[in-house]
Amino acid sequence: MTAAERVANELTEIILRDLAPGASIPSEADIASRFEVSRLTVREAVKMLVGRGLLHIGRGRRAVVREPDSSVFAALLVSIVRNDPKGLFDLIELRMAMESLSSGLAAKRASRAGVQAIDAAMRDMRASAAEAADGENPEAEARFHESDLQFHEAIAMASGNRVIAFIFEAMAKPLRESFVMSRRGQTLRGAGRVETVEAHQAILDAIRAGDQRAAVDAMRAHLKSTELDIRSHLASGVAAA
Repeated sequence: MTAAERVANELTEIILRDLAPGASIPSEADIASRFEVSRLTVREAVKMLVGRGLLHIGRGRRAVVREPDSSVFAALLVSIVRNDPKGLFDLIELRMAMESLSSGLAAKRASRAGVQAIDAAMRDMRASAAEAADGENPEAEARFHESDLQFHEAIAMASGNRVIAFIFEAMAKPLRESFVMSRRGQTLRGAGRVETVEAHQAILDAIRAGDQRAAVDAMRAHLKSTELDIRSHLASGVAAA
């Protein structure tokens, strides 16, 4: 981690804890003195926070805190997943709680259009899985991961809970990265796309049947497999190192 990244992470904590939207952050000189870095490092850190959506810089003005939106949460999740292996499992724990709830709510509340959206993502998963079967079709592999994301997003929307939908929107980018890791781990433990497709089909079948318990159980089983895949991926990386 560079000095600028360290300062950016420390400033993120200060902003989220102490500063309201519209408030100015301390001056470059004050931040440089506090963290014992150069003002150039502070400028780099501030640029990172602008990129994360936490700060806004007006012409000739000190950076101010932006109104929060899902992009801020998304940036934090990506940073955690990339820089801390434990963050991957924190993300899975969050998914286990949130997506178990959303699948159960979807089984109870999903409209016909909601079920159709989940089913459309399911069909795309099957089609792209068949195209990627030989392992040498990166475009089909990318479509497989994207349809996987759309499947879970459609369930979040079908749950009827706006907070879940908002959080899931923020989780999209780190989920894309975790899907790739999960796929690698799945290959290492001898599983394949068929297992993933069938796990998703079980979730869809339970939602379509309006069976809340089965939907929750199917989602939890799928996410437990995902955790095993990521553990396999990380273990292989440690062994290689």
